[in-house]
Amino acid sequence: MEAQVIVNKVEIPAASESTSTAEDARGKRSVRKRKNNHLMLKLVLGWSAVLALIVIGARKMYHVDAPKDLPPPVSEKKQEVVSDEDMMFLDDHLPKCGAALNGFLQAGVPEQRNQFVLSPVTTASRMARFYSMNPLANIDPQMLQPAGNSVLKFPDGKAIETLWSTPDGRRYDVVFREENGEWRIDWDHFARFSDYPWSLFLAGSEASEGEFRLLARERLAEERKDAEAISLVLYAPRFGRPEDSGFQSPEFLVSRRTRNGQLLDAGFKLAREKKTMFGSKLTDLNPDGMIRVRVRVKRTEVDMERRFEITQVLGCHWYSVEDPGVVPLVPASEAPVEAPNQSR
Repeated sequence: MEAQVIVNKVEIPAASESTSTAEDARGKRSVRKRKNNHLMLKLVLGWSAVLALIVIGARKMYHVDAPKDLPPPVSEKKQEVVSDEDMMFLDDHLPKCGAALNGFLQAGVPEQRNQFVLSPVTTASRMARFYSMNPLANIDPQMLQPAGNSVLKFPDGKAIETLWSTPDGRRYDVVFREENGEWRIDWDHFARFSDYPWSLFLAGSEASEGEFRLLARERLAEERKDAEAISLVLYAPRFGRPEDSGFQSPEFLVSRRTRNGQLLDAGFKLAREKKTMFGSKLTDLNPDGMIRVRVRVKRTEVDMERRFEITQVLGCHWYSVEDPGVVPLVPASEAPVEAPNQSR
């Protein structure tokens, strides 16, 4: 009986101790879990505060407050003012010019293109000869985008000058004039017509004299500004790439005392002053420092040496008009007798 009581006394305390130990273990785990959760919360809040400070600091570092009143954007090139009269003129006739250009480009052969060009009867023979020595331009009218237009004031009437661009960077300036109630293309200007390819003429394989539409660059303009003669080089233009120049000539020396020299002097002066002729408001497409010239050039052989002479400056432009586009720096009444202007 006593032994049984002792056993009971022993078993009861053992059961109670085991239960208490398990409860203590669970309590400790719960405390550790709460501490861990509390620590993670502190870390999250801490990192959030750090990130917020970084963002605020970056904004202060790189942010620039915009002025309250921003001025309107201004183009780098001075905006030309077009008169109401010119705007009405363009509105009335530009669609006809576009139709003429579209018809010209869609015509497959020169014979079909004649109906869209100025003075088709006299131009037809020049077109045939020109395209026999030069490739026929293949321009998709669907790819042309209008890039500008302007009214030209020639001595014998108004014309329309247009600029077109293509996605591949080509640019074409096309002049239209009204003839017999229809607007036609100044083809000589458009094609940069010359009697012969410039490179072949310089090489001596063509006739000894011809008319050419070229680019002219004055050599050592500042250093030779007081010299008796202008030093210049003539370049063939590149169709569709007006900012580039093609084959170049030897150096020409043109006396400033001649009308040719005076016209060239006036043309280069106009370009330096960023002015245009005949009221054109289109951007200058020429390479830097170059002007357009329409000239007659003669080739001769002297002691087995090939020489070239500018016999006449027809204009400081490529338009099909007789006006040179500039006024000689010396009045015509005071201009001396012409002298040879030879290359060397």
